[in-house]
Amino acid sequence: MAQSGGVDRTHGPSFGPKLTFTAVHGAIIALCVWLGFGGFDWADPVRAKVLAGCAVLYFLRNVATMAVLLKRRVQMSEVLGLAVFVAVFEVGFLLLGAGAISGTATPFGWGDWLGIGLVLVGSALNTGSEFQRWAWKARPTSQGRCYTGGLFAYSQHINYFGDALLFAGWATLAASIFAWAIPVFISATFVFYHIPALDAYLAGRYGDEFKSYAAKTAKFVPFLY
Repeated sequence: MAQSGGVDRTHGPSFGPKLTFTAVHGAIIALCVWLGFGGFDWADPVRAKVLAGCAVLYFLRNVATMAVLLKRRVQMSEVLGLAVFVAVFEVGFLLLGAGAISGTATPFGWGDWLGIGLVLVGSALNTGSEFQRWAWKARPTSQGRCYTGGLFAYSQHINYFGDALLFAGWATLAASIFAWAIPVFISATFVFYHIPALDAYLAGRYGDEFKSYAAKTAKFVPFLY
């Protein structure tokens, strides 16, 4: 078993755990849609609907990831932990934005449009880069090689950067300072835990090919870091 960043990097279908996560996540999404569009007397019903829409988009991305993109093994313990985390931020963001705690509505302004933009751009960077890598890896000539093209030419972990943007936009739409704990936590986890562990794994697997790529490519934020 090749453990890196708290996950098993060896390839395997893991049909049961992936199906379990998709089913549980689907139930969470159903709850979000019900909360957002079920006619509740929220202080900010428009924001509740927008946040429910963000959750649906995130779910569709996860379905694509589980069904097509994710080739490594997935353990049931990872599935259960991730499902709890997803429930916390998807339902939590919606309740915060709806004014369930504050009891007040936050006027929709330019910052919210920026938040929507970050959600869309972040989603495109993450899933788009993963599909680029998936298509390249499917070629016989790509077997055993490190993918360095497409969006990954601008950042070694452009998929992680995309998620960082996504959660920053999502927290903006939640209109609560408490929501920012999630993007700060996720970004810090990427930078200080997942990226170092994954870099060590990739260096061991691809050797000089990865080291040459890493020497000339930003690690996380394109053109900056």
